[in-house]
Amino acid sequence: MKLYIWGTGCGAGDLIDRWLDPANVTAFLDSVPAADRFLGRPVIRPEQFEDSPDALILVASSHTEEIARCAEALGIAPEKLVYSKNNWLLSDRNAPSPAADMLPAALLQALRRPPRVVRDPLWANGGPLSERDLENDYVRVRTLEAICRELDGVPGAAAELGVYRGGFARCINALLPERKLYLFDTFSGFDAAEAVREGRGFTAAHENASLERVLTLLPHPGKAVFRPGLFPSTAEGLEDERFCLVSLDVDLEESTLAGLRFFLPRISPGGYLLLHDCLSPLLPGVRKALRRCEEETQTRLRKLPLCDINGTMVISV
Repeated sequence: MKLYIWGTGCGAGDLIDRWLDPANVTAFLDSVPAADRFLGRPVIRPEQFEDSPDALILVASSHTEEIARCAEALGIAPEKLVYSKNNWLLSDRNAPSPAADMLPAALLQALRRPPRVVRDPLWANGGPLSERDLENDYVRVRTLEAICRELDGVPGAAAELGVYRGGFARCINALLPERKLYLFDTFSGFDAAEAVREGRGFTAAHENASLERVLTLLPHPGKAVFRPGLFPSTAEGLEDERFCLVSLDVDLEESTLAGLRFFLPRISPGGYLLLHDCLSPLLPGVRKALRRCEEETQTRLRKLPLCDINGTMVISV
């Protein structure tokens, strides 16, 4: 079997870390490649895919509808694609994929979980968010939209620590077009010392990002202030800044704790901090950092857990 993986982000990294050997991957597909190789394997554009009777494409991206349309436009048969993130679609795209039986049994069982249905809120039609924004993590993005509607009269800028490829920053920028948006990230991956115990695919996926790529996604780039480098040194000079909304998404314990220490005292009353991955069993350091923060301050924060993909914790101030 010639196995291709569509995507070079965290979904692809997770497949490699948990299920697959990159040596068995013929190539990775990416519509906008950040590099010509990923985990030692070639990265090609979808239009460069060469079909054969034994070819199978494992889709590791959340943007399943967009990829399905792209594959159809390129003449790739539906049975050639298997969707690793099929479980939050309204329809089961893996049903016509008999080639999936060639995948490892445990992975195949995970792929065949039943789909989940999420109803649209009242403001589903219209607004600054696109269908692509919603495909990535519906519950998290819709919650962000609802929160942003509650920020009228709450002073301060918005911020994101842990920008990765900029998908969530794009949503914040679209929903709060008048607010300054601080973006903190190395834009080149994790601090090597802190990420030493993490999987190779996971760390490689986060290296596959750039500030320039994020900038192209923002609908109001003039409101963005990039702070590249290791946090918290990149926050120097902002000690007196106030924030209405903070997205904290750095995956690891010490970096998460540094973010909580800096931002929580600077969030205006009525503001929010969204702590991503707080309920994820794959990233236990995030929840540990939250507990350490509460112990340090001897404060029980006002928290609301979300049932989104990676378990965001919403902290209100």
